[in-house]
Amino acid sequence: MARDERGVTPQSEDFSAWYNELVVKAELADRGPVRGTMVIRPYGYRIWELLQADLDRRIKETGHVNAYFPLLIPESYLKREAQHVEGFSPELAVVTHAGGKELEEPLVVRPTSETVIGEMMARWISSYRDLPLLLNQWANVVRWELRPRMFLRTTEFLWQEGHTAHADEADAMQETLTALGTYARVAREVAAMPVVDGEKTAAERFPGAVRTYTVEGMMRDGRALQSGTSHYLGTNFARAFGIQYTAESGGQEYCHTTSWGMTTRMVGGVIMTHGDDKGLVLPPLLAPYQVVIVPIGRGDQAEQVLPPARELADRLTRAGIRAHLDARTHLSPGFKFNDWELRGVPVRLELGPRDLAGGTALMSTRLGAGKSAVALAAAPARLAAELAALQDLLLARATEFRDSRTVPVDHWAEFTEAVKAGWALAFHCGQVQCEADIKAATTATARVIPADGPPDQGRCVRCDLPSAYGKRVIFGRSY
Repeated sequence: MARDERGVTPQSEDFSAWYNELVVKAELADRGPVRGTMVIRPYGYRIWELLQADLDRRIKETGHVNAYFPLLIPESYLKREAQHVEGFSPELAVVTHAGGKELEEPLVVRPTSETVIGEMMARWISSYRDLPLLLNQWANVVRWELRPRMFLRTTEFLWQEGHTAHADEADAMQETLTALGTYARVAREVAAMPVVDGEKTAAERFPGAVRTYTVEGMMRDGRALQSGTSHYLGTNFARAFGIQYTAESGGQEYCHTTSWGMTTRMVGGVIMTHGDDKGLVLPPLLAPYQVVIVPIGRGDQAEQVLPPARELADRLTRAGIRAHLDARTHLSPGFKFNDWELRGVPVRLELGPRDLAGGTALMSTRLGAGKSAVALAAAPARLAAELAALQDLLLARATEFRDSRTVPVDHWAEFTEAVKAGWALAFHCGQVQCEADIKAATTATARVIPADGPPDQGRCVRCDLPSAYGKRVIFGRSY
């Protein structure tokens, strides 16, 4: 059956094609001129701005301050922390020539900033009075992806990266978990993504970290998406860069450091957590336009409707609702309806001469099946309530979907079936080689040791050794 050229491939037919088409057709992003890069279009960038603003506010409320560090890092910096350079070497972009000459030392385009920030921390910290040092950076980074996909894995992406230094392990661990909690709340409360938070296994740990924590979301094809990570780095980077302080006792001590980040990957997460065969389904808190008003009528009727439609849009805007009037005269109302549905606008209002005469507008919500009349006089309050209800509905719907595809398993045959459709909750021995064997056999990896997972004991689903974690681990295929 032929498909409308404005539509997208159904998820059930080809989820990957659905995603790639939707990103382009909804004008979220386009492919950049260099392989693996993307141009984020205004509609997509606004989603990121809204997420960024909320996360930035929360970061500042926990006492952190924003700074900025260079894009170019001396290659020798990365080599100071052995695990770090080994983990990132395959992804590095290296500058060897500048100003028409070969550089004495190659420069790395930052894949992350632990090294350059560590160098500066060593300059800025001298006493216990300088601690804790709580920094955050909004920046771009470059990692040379072999299999790029817009928003999910691109050669260049945007993020924030928190970097902090502390007097001891207890304070640094508290910081690590504070950042993790912030990410979990942003995902659930703003993006309506029901993430699972907890610790990564040793095989999935950030290069150079002592412990890595994550928030993991389930997409509508059952795959996992790592949506934010927080790392306790111990004294590894402090020793590599000489980040020391004079303690109250007068002795020299190494700082305990952390790093944590959330990226534009979250935009991809929103698309794949909520979208359907009609297009995007945007949580109201992240929708560039929460309400779109479509005037109905041609000629004199259009002239009659436009002024009150503008006045309605202004009233909604003053009430704190992101409203947009679609005044494009060369397009039919039907085209506009489909267009805004594809773009995931939470609420659409139709306003025609008969509606005006009755003092109402016709409302359609993105997941609703029909239309209902909204009194123009009470529109701001009614629409605010509808938007709040839709935000809650999306979180509940995504939670139900995730739970329906998360299966406790005790045997290998059950495991292999579970990870085809979603997540397997399984016992794991914690051995890196065993984890590699699981990935080789199923492409599934250990996504997270759930923080709220109930205590439980059993034998590893793959090798039958005793469980290493005292609870079940979530395994799944991932992006």
